[in-house]
Amino acid sequence: MSEQATVFIVDDDEGVREALDWSLRKAGLRVESFPSAEAFLGAGRAARPGCLVLDVRMQGMSGLDLQEALKAQGCEIPIIFITGHADIPTSVKAIKAGAVDFVEKPVIRAVLIERICEAFRKDEMGRRQRAVRAATLARYRTLTARERQVLELVTKGLSNKETARALAISPRTVENHRARIMTAMQADSLVDLCQMTSLCS
Repeated sequence: MSEQATVFIVDDDEGVREALDWSLRKAGLRVESFPSAEAFLGAGRAARPGCLVLDVRMQGMSGLDLQEALKAQGCEIPIIFITGHADIPTSVKAIKAGAVDFVEKPVIRAVLIERICEAFRKDEMGRRQRAVRAATLARYRTLTARERQVLELVTKGLSNKETARALAISPRTVENHRARIMTAMQADSLVDLCQMTSLCS
């Protein structure tokens, strides 16, 4: 990552929060701590690289509430839930909503660091995938309406002649459109175009 990944700790228990902060910093990780879900949201850190180490039960907005709020904002930061009151339904709900893991207190440092490293890898991979998709969409938007029609048909397997008949244009015109599409989309083959089209859907 171009920006160093950060562990964002959100826990309303000051003792637990400070212990986690100290322990993770000692392990060489970059850490920021927050006493509440509201404080984390207000700080505007959710879009930054890293992961969220989040307590489930807190005063005010709960950990699950924060998870839902971040999801509604389109934020995909990996979340590791920690709790001293683990129960299966809560764990299942958190994991189904996209949490990376669910760790019970007292937290074993080695286990938490392992989970954090996994979350960092997941975050980096997700950011790369989103960057590729955004770049592909930007190139797709430079195509004309006709070029998009040609792209849709050729990526469905239609030949130039079949595409020409479907659009009531000449095969030569289809060839010209295809050449322009390949250049605009920065594609080396029809396979590339098909993969790109799937990202634009």
